[in-house]
Amino acid sequence: MKPRTLAILAGFSYLVIFFAAIFANFMVLEAILENPLETVQQERFLVGLGIFAFMLTVIFDAVVAWALYELYREHKLSGLSTIFRLIHATVMGVAIAMLPLALDLTSNQEILQQVEIFNTIWLLGLFFFGVHLILLAKILDKPQIIRILLLLAGIMYMVDTTAHFMLPNYEDYASVFLMLVAVPSILGEMSFAIWLLVKGGKDLH
Repeated sequence: MKPRTLAILAGFSYLVIFFAAIFANFMVLEAILENPLETVQQERFLVGLGIFAFMLTVIFDAVVAWALYELYREHKLSGLSTIFRLIHATVMGVAIAMLPLALDLTSNQEILQQVEIFNTIWLLGLFFFGVHLILLAKILDKPQIIRILLLLAGIMYMVDTTAHFMLPNYEDYASVFLMLVAVPSILGEMSFAIWLLVKGGKDLH
């Protein structure tokens, strides 16, 4: 497959991941957290769509991992970067498997506990994703600003996950950590996706 085709495939997959994750997190998961039992019992179709959207993120995560590996396979860190992204996708798949179990639960507490298990496993996956982003930043030779943003995002994913498990008063700083992760992550990964769609692979023929 030509480098330009691989870049477009990776960029498109990134966008699918981005929009599917937004829907699953903010339209479905947030609804469950606000009204657990009511959402699970009365909005079962919506919850199912959310789970499906999460599954799409895993599928296209694997597509991105493969496309980026093929695109930058000559770089010595490409294989290692791919492995860490696939680890993240695998852990995310395990996390998603926790959500359907909540559909048959009959109390708010049980449902919230199941979602908490999902979040905990997901956090572990984000640590490995952070390693992937750091390696990806080292693999890219341009554009420099995207490299910096991806590097910062990778570091902050790892720091945030570590803080979740090590800081007893993490919730006091949750909003700060969210901002430190979200800003470089959204700017870096969206910019990278757009760059892949517009310019990626053109100088690799």
